[in-house]
Amino acid sequence: MSAENIKKISLIGSGIMGSQIAMVGALAGFDVVLQDIEEKNLKKAEKELRSRLERRVSKGKLAQDELEQTFSRLTLTSSLEEAVTNTDFVIEAIVEKVDIKRAVFKEIDALAPGNAILSTNSSTIVSSKLADATTRPEKVCNFHFFNPALVIEMVEVVKGPHTSEETANTAFHLAKKLGKTPILLKKEISGFVANRILGKLMNEAIYLYENGYATAEEIDLACTKALNHPIGPFALIDLTGLDIHYNVRMQRYEESGNPEDKPAETIIEKVNKGEFGRKTGKGFYVYS
Repeated sequence: MSAENIKKISLIGSGIMGSQIAMVGALAGFDVVLQDIEEKNLKKAEKELRSRLERRVSKGKLAQDELEQTFSRLTLTSSLEEAVTNTDFVIEAIVEKVDIKRAVFKEIDALAPGNAILSTNSSTIVSSKLADATTRPEKVCNFHFFNPALVIEMVEVVKGPHTSEETANTAFHLAKKLGKTPILLKKEISGFVANRILGKLMNEAIYLYENGYATAEEIDLACTKALNHPIGPFALIDLTGLDIHYNVRMQRYEESGNPEDKPAETIIEKVNKGEFGRKTGKGFYVYS
């Protein structure tokens, strides 16, 4: 299959990443199905996506009829069967737990057409950990967007040892058709390129914070004003979610066994308090 043959895309998981990737596809002219097991999550996603596009309309960046046409290409469903039965390309964006992802991939494999590509948006769990849960490992890869997916241009396509050249090339060119700038990793490594570099920066930022060298606000200012980053590391953790950060680090620690890969004590304390960042109104910052 080539990218030109892809007409329908299925997103599994309607969280921040899944819903925004779905909208990227619909804006690019694809028929997209957004699936989640919880109806309330789908309703929340639809409300937030419509709000985002309405802001674009108010700023003159999108016409009202384009907004309606975009939503006409987006289908929301709680049925996995409905989501993938006639799909060409699946993007999984559910919780960062290997066992749950494997179960979902196995189910999708049984329901989706034989020529459909099955991808994961995860940057932590490489697709070789999921591919053997399917009967089509050569059609499984990582297809990693960045948060917020509607804004950030980069997509990382990762070719695992099981992934065929055709699948990797199709995913790479699909990213271009979605209006993104892709890079293709020829082999797997947890975290890929951008997040491995970002992880080192976050480690140092948390070290400086925990040892009292500077506040979170000051460290963020150093990154935005001195290094010209668009957002500081603590504001970014709040944006993506401290719970997500915690799960990613725990997954990496379980793989490596290296205590240095564990979540920092500050992260653990805030997660235990339910302070996940923007989504809960408090993380390293307080949000109204």
